[in-house]
Amino acid sequence: MAAPMIELLGVSKSFGAGAAVAGLDLAVAEGAFVALVGGSGSGKTTTLKMINGLVRPTAGSVKVGGRPVDQAAPHELRRGIGYVFQEVGLFPHLTVAENIAITPKLLGAPKAQRAARADELLDLVGLPRDFAGRRPSALSGGQRQRVGVARALAARPKVMLMDEPFGALDPATRDALGGEYRRLHDQLGLTTVMVTHDLVEAVLLADRIAVLQGGRL
Repeated sequence: MAAPMIELLGVSKSFGAGAAVAGLDLAVAEGAFVALVGGSGSGKTTTLKMINGLVRPTAGSVKVGGRPVDQAAPHELRRGIGYVFQEVGLFPHLTVAENIAITPKLLGAPKAQRAARADELLDLVGLPRDFAGRRPSALSGGQRQRVGVARALAARPKVMLMDEPFGALDPATRDALGGEYRRLHDQLGLTTVMVTHDLVEAVLLADRIAVLQGGRL
């Protein structure tokens, strides 16, 4: 049996006297789409941040691709894990293309290669190529979120982590983008973990739902 793409074993994380996550065991198979569901303060976002190395666990181990996250160099994590979150976090002073290509630039990709990759990703997420020169302020919320997905895919990651990615959008846009991302997940053979408080969204998009309460499954 193949090893999981993502594996958390006995993972706990405490902030001060409080435990955000306690004794969490979770295995995500390659190609799976898992939704982490729970109320505010249940440990969903902390779990996501431990998977990509932004937060170190107090106890336990986190592996991605069979390798402990704490043994991976930062550039390896940036290449192997895409991250999309609700606020999108586009740089307002950069163009759409420059935002999309930020990780390839950090990894040393030549300018022409970055531009070609940005065009390719605009096609992939359903935005016209002439958006490449626009600033984020000229885009709608749904368009900015598409750019956020494109940016996360720019380094061709195998794993995508999504933290309430569509939560700030109107229902129609949220449903449309959710369905489009699910198609991208299948098309590109991604392994996705998505945090959401919306059980309906989780049921529609995910293969498997993990419910967190008080930092425990």
